Amino acid sequence: MSKGNISSIFKSIMQFGSKHSPEILTAIGISGFFTVTVLAVSKTPVALKKIDNELERQNLELQDEADEKGYEDFEPLEKLPIKDVIRVTWKCYAPAAVTAALSTACLIGSSSISLGRNTVLATAYTLSENALKTYKEKVVETLGEKKEKAIRDDISKDKVKAKKFNSKEITIIEKGGDICIDTFSGQMFNADINKIKRAVNTINYQMLNQDYASLNDFYYEIGADNIGMGDNLGWNKCDGNMDVSFSTQLANGDTPCLTITYSLAPRKNFDSLNR
Repeated sequence: MSKGNISSIFKSIMQFGSKHSPEILTAIGISGFFTVTVLAVSKTPVALKKIDNELERQNLELQDEADEKGYEDFEPLEKLPIKDVIRVTWKCYAPAAVTAALSTACLIGSSSISLGRNTVLATAYTLSENALKTYKEKVVETLGEKKEKAIRDDISKDKVKAKKFNSKEITIIEKGGDICIDTFSGQMFNADINKIKRAVNTINYQMLNQDYASLNDFYYEIGADNIGMGDNLGWNKCDGNMDVSFSTQLANGDTPCLTITYSLAPRKNFDSLNR
């Protein structure tokens, strides 16, 4: 095998290790604690034997001392003092203790790396979010609100076209309501447009009094189903009022529906004033 191939393999291994270091450290840490259990259990009989031998040795010394002093009876030790137990057995458990320490270090290291990466991702998310907001404002400034709305309508049209319409997926909220498609979560439900507008007002009122509201808070107000990430995304009053826009589209080419888009996209860390 050439040096170039060896170097390439080594580089690939290093890249893999760097990329998956949290998972690797966690696996090592968990395996280490299993090893600690095995080591401790396997050395316990040896440690007990050492304790018995030391107890017997000390009792013999007490016997000899009693004989030298002419005592007919002496009181033997029933068990070793803790300090003597540690003195005669610590070597048995030293490998287990070292393994436990290394395993703990691996788990702490895994947590630190994951925390650092999550911080970087959160920073990147915020930068991307700010860049998107700036881009949207520039589009409105350059093209005007009507053309910007036309672009959003085209995007909604594409999303509806890409989504397979299935009447069984529709959550029935109000009989006779319009079929709505939430472009953020993709869920479909029938609802009255006025109820959705009232829900928007309720969310903005909640932000006015409580500083923030989650995406699931909004879904609750309109009667739609909660989603898994709905409690982790939302709006904060420092970003301005939450609002939605509607666009009339045709699902499957022949079924009228309303698409709901958010003028202010729900974001992470919405419950903190510090972005």
